[in-house]
Amino acid sequence: MNEQIRENIALNEQRNVPIAKATEFGAMALFGEKYGEYVRVITFEPSFSVELCGGTHVKATGEIGLFKITSESSVAAGVRRVEAITGVGVENFMRQQSNEMDEIKTLLNNAKDPAKGIQSLLDEQDNLRKQIEALLIEKTGSVKTELKQKINLVNGVHIIAEKIDLASADAVKNLSYDLRNQIENLILLLGTEIDGKPHVSLIISDNLVTTKNLNASNLIRTIAKEIQGGGGGQPFYATAGGKDVNGLDRAIEVGRELFSLVISDK
Repeated sequence: MNEQIRENIALNEQRNVPIAKATEFGAMALFGEKYGEYVRVITFEPSFSVELCGGTHVKATGEIGLFKITSESSVAAGVRRVEAITGVGVENFMRQQSNEMDEIKTLLNNAKDPAKGIQSLLDEQDNLRKQIEALLIEKTGSVKTELKQKINLVNGVHIIAEKIDLASADAVKNLSYDLRNQIENLILLLGTEIDGKPHVSLIISDNLVTTKNLNASNLIRTIAKEIQGGGGGQPFYATAGGKDVNGLDRAIEVGRELFSLVISDK
């Protein structure tokens, strides 16, 4: 396109051309439009652009200045959409791109190779993520050991209701499932703070859900009131979030009382 623009090809406009003759010229009928017996033919170099058109045109391709494709996408099966800008639009676009690149270089301490600098940051981020994951696994193991030492046995049911320091919902969930797999007849309630907000989770052994008709989703809603929140889930596992992080201690205490009550009744 830009090569043709630089050639400054002059517009060749032919009016009232029989459509059969226009077709012989190789004119393109665009967008499925309907044409009459006589048409207008627009040509910018016969080997480059010949079309039937009723719109406006530049007097020569050089008036376009520049052509820049900004996006390309699919709009239907076998149909692509290309969006582009020209002239001053390209100048503004390139100016914006240049300014953004200057900002990137500044953030990278004026690195000579911004792409290399960004890749270095991405590699560093990936390494830090792996380190955090490793530390989280280690910390989760320590929390698991501590929780096992805090089991309260009520009518043959192992109850653990504790506030822990794990700032990851996934870590809390994995820990809950691990303990459920390791401890029989378990009711496990965990409370923690994640991103400054309270989070509680409750997991119950499948046999207790069946034999004692317990439902974690129902129980968690009662507990979540203490943190000004709500939640739900499945009969064997449910979670809840809230607004009052200061209510976590009370939520754990309510959980303990509630579990002792439902186990004693059933």
